[in-house]
Amino acid sequence: MTTARPFSNRITEALGVDYPIIQAPMGWIARSQLASAVSNAGGLGIIETSSGELDNIREEIRKMGDLTDKPFGVNIAQAFVRDPNIVQFVIDQGVRFVTTSAGNPQAYTSQLKEAGLTVYHVVPTLKGAIKAVEAGVDGLVVEGGEGGGFKNPDPVASMVLLPLIRSKVNVPIVAAGGIVDGSSMAAAFALGAEAVQMGTRMVSAAESPVHENWKNAIVDGAETDTVFLNGRHSPALRALKTEKSEALQWVEHNVFGDFGDAQSLYFGGDMNGAIALTGQVAGRIDAIRPVADVIGDCVEEFYAVMDNLAERYVRGS
Repeated sequence: MTTARPFSNRITEALGVDYPIIQAPMGWIARSQLASAVSNAGGLGIIETSSGELDNIREEIRKMGDLTDKPFGVNIAQAFVRDPNIVQFVIDQGVRFVTTSAGNPQAYTSQLKEAGLTVYHVVPTLKGAIKAVEAGVDGLVVEGGEGGGFKNPDPVASMVLLPLIRSKVNVPIVAAGGIVDGSSMAAAFALGAEAVQMGTRMVSAAESPVHENWKNAIVDGAETDTVFLNGRHSPALRALKTEKSEALQWVEHNVFGDFGDAQSLYFGGDMNGAIALTGQVAGRIDAIRPVADVIGDCVEEFYAVMDNLAERYVRGS
């Protein structure tokens, strides 16, 4: 755990965390082993539901109570919802924070907020952000196109998207896409964010449950070692370059049906067993590290970068 001074802003106060660092809700990966490590380190762990395995998810949420006494949240990835009672399922788990994604923010926001939950919606465009705010969300996760996973077919980089959305809305913003350390966190804050979300960095963390083959591929990857798939369909995907993903790069059909067997990749280590969803920030990850070290160093570097900029360009002027 870092000894750096804790943050105080709208997001840390709403979530009850020391540091405005959130772990992305990756299917099968974002479960108690990883999420509890993030929460225990002062960030916010998130439990996924996109796998559709709600009995297992219920058990993972129960395990969180044994592994941490810190806050955590749950994600509802709407495009992958199989249970029409998913909202009540989440409410029944007793969590206080939920992110919704991959769907219409009007679908679940009211019901979740009526139950007293804080709701943030993931958006890849300004239009989506305005729609979510109009639906009554408490905040936004603004997802740049450089991030891994399911993407908008027309990706917009965080450098453009974050300040654009910040200029049009007043709700708290979590920046996602390209976040790996304190300098990228400081850049996100300069562009209007009040928290950051890490995906690829957490996939490659020591506590991540995925196979070492995937973690090592991220560590060995360059900034050019991802491909953008399915740009003519939805969802689009950003993934690590493998034989499988490169073979799908220029096909005309919707490649989501060719995703493959996630379990064989995630836990079996077959890098061509499924599409390895990974962000461009893999090019900046050079080691498999414990979550506590990732978050601790991120916070300390954030403050060092901000102090250095202030000294060089504000106090020193």
